[in-house]
Amino acid sequence: MGLSDCQSPHPQRLDCHFNASLTSLNLAKNRADNCYLSSQQFVFSIGSYKRLQLNQHLLSTFINKLDLDPNLILNQPNFPELLSYGTLAA
Repeated sequence: MGLSDCQSPHPQRLDCHFNASLTSLNLAKNRADNCYLSSQQFVFSIGSYKRLQLNQHLLSTFINKLDLDPNLILNQPNFPELLSYGTLAA
């Protein structure tokens, strides 16, 4: 989330940067909690969240480019498992 990327020596700028980093972490946790994996046990990590978002983007790209029926894919019972492919196991 960029917590260690700030190189400013000014305390006010550092405070702003830390607050922005931790806010983005909390927003990611909230979104992951409300995401497709709410029925499964989900170990939150930034790597898993990034993987989850990548899988979601990749699947929507496949659906659009291959001209598939989105309702057929999104309502498939194994769709949450496919979305969570590559994330950390509980």
